[in-house]
Amino acid sequence: MATYKKRGYKPETKEEKQEFEEQESTTAEVFSSLDEGASRSEEWVSKNQNYILGAIGVIAISVLGYLAYNQFVVKPKETSAANEMYYPQQYFDQALASTTAKDSLFTLALEGADGKYGFLDIIEEYSGTKAANLANYNAGMSYLNMNKYQEAITYLEDFSSEDAILGALAKGGLGDAFMQLDQPSDALGYYEAAVAHSENEYTTPKFLYKAGVTALEMGDKSKALDFFERIKSEFPKSENASSINAFIGMAKSGE
Repeated sequence: MATYKKRGYKPETKEEKQEFEEQESTTAEVFSSLDEGASRSEEWVSKNQNYILGAIGVIAISVLGYLAYNQFVVKPKETSAANEMYYPQQYFDQALASTTAKDSLFTLALEGADGKYGFLDIIEEYSGTKAANLANYNAGMSYLNMNKYQEAITYLEDFSSEDAILGALAKGGLGDAFMQLDQPSDALGYYEAAVAHSENEYTTPKFLYKAGVTALEMGDKSKALDFFERIKSEFPKSENASSINAFIGMAKSGE
């Protein structure tokens, strides 16, 4: 068994001398192997230097190109799109608050006027921006309020958001559109998606209620009862909870 030898060690016996020489030989072989490996590595690097530098250059150019694109293309486009949203957003908000002339206000919001962009223009001209995404939501809701349900579906399906309220309202809006098109099964799926999107005091009881009513109309009283009882137990202070006992009674009837 080999033992550790202190620096300056000199073998005294023939056996120790032989063992010492073997260790020295093994050490020399290891260092020789390392030297050969290093030489081969240096040789490979030298031989492929142009390829290596080229690859590094491509990566550097890609990174710089990405940064430049974001700085000089994406950011200005986002800013311009956001500025364009101001005009149609005013008409959209007015339409939601108005009791008359709703359709004309929604039309102005959608199509613009006086050289100003509407939501449809922003969607087309600024595709891929946050403003265009929001314009899809506003366009969908505008069409929904104008009773143009297929158009509402088209634009609401193109909207995506992780926002707790807007994301749920968009899915619920799709449910409303499908209900008006007499497609309750699709509507129920979107109402359930709206409920699942986020839990809050505003949208959750609202779409639990719509899901329950839709399930009742489809004859699925068991599912409807689940929705109604969730409103009663989880959102007792919500507006939808005020008459929930009557709906629970309807869901339980005939059980």
